[in-house]
Amino acid sequence: MTSPSARADRPTALCVMSPDIAGLVLPDELRGRLGELVRLIPDPSGEVVHAGFPEELASAEVLVSSWGCPQLTAEVLAGAPRLRVVLHAAGTVKSLVSEAVWERGIVVSSAADANAGPVVAYTAALITLAARRTLTMAAGYGGGWPDHTLRSGGDGLTVGIIGASRIGRGVIAELARSDADYRILLSDPYVTPEEARALGAEPVGLTELCRRSAVVSVHAPLLPETTGLLSAELLALLPDGAALINTARGAIVDTDALTRACVSGRIEAYLDVTDPEPLAPHHPLRSLPNVLLTPHIAGAQGAEVRRLGSYAVAETARWLAGEPLHGRVTREALARLA
Repeated sequence: MTSPSARADRPTALCVMSPDIAGLVLPDELRGRLGELVRLIPDPSGEVVHAGFPEELASAEVLVSSWGCPQLTAEVLAGAPRLRVVLHAAGTVKSLVSEAVWERGIVVSSAADANAGPVVAYTAALITLAARRTLTMAAGYGGGWPDHTLRSGGDGLTVGIIGASRIGRGVIAELARSDADYRILLSDPYVTPEEARALGAEPVGLTELCRRSAVVSVHAPLLPETTGLLSAELLALLPDGAALINTARGAIVDTDALTRACVSGRIEAYLDVTDPEPLAPHHPLRSLPNVLLTPHIAGAQGAEVRRLGSYAVAETARWLAGEPLHGRVTREALARLA
């Protein structure tokens, strides 16, 4: 069988992403592998023209995108008559695709699966910290040994997972593999009780989850119906000393209500995302000892970003072979994705 690198009819491909991350997403080795599969035009430099796409898009059949790629509007696609597939070497494609992409029948793939692993690991680490009330204990450092009637470790600890997304499912699996004896609750309207139990979680409503959980971790997508989902009423149901973890989207939680709950000292919060993002310089959440703020770092960072490029290259090979794309995103599914 003729290898892709020997084919004269290799499809043309353009890589468009921010220059500062191009070398991480597609280091030399991955660029070489991609170049064996497709004919790169002019090369995967990662350069992006924010006033519009490079003229080379007109001849591209494959677009490898990542952070910094402008949206694929109808106007952009009018200048890309040959474009057949978009392989996004990053997570969400919500800011990338437009309705015109689906109308054109362009195939879309996301490397969200490759990005999920770091988020799962990061969230599991936060759950471990929250299980020990780490922020509260750190704030009281020097005051003697902790009261061991407080929770510690994970034995018997109830963790509530909001949303059985790929990351939510990954966190459940990670907790199930842990030596700690976590009790896992799951609230997701799209998951049947049988599916929840098969994942290793007890299916419950959101109210019950908040009332019973010592740690609540948010993994729902941001949709009109999930905006402000964790309201003041639900946050008030969290037990005293509980912890809220959010590595999903900041707007899923009512920021004002969360601020009041944290200012009172009643709960801890471990927030990788906020609403707005970033918070104002003097926002109360920035200075509270029971709040950990991180700047959206749960996903692939540094050398980890390479796995996103590797995923996109593998998807390119699958697409050329006529195989199903592992990261395929459809118009119907996009509304429920992060």
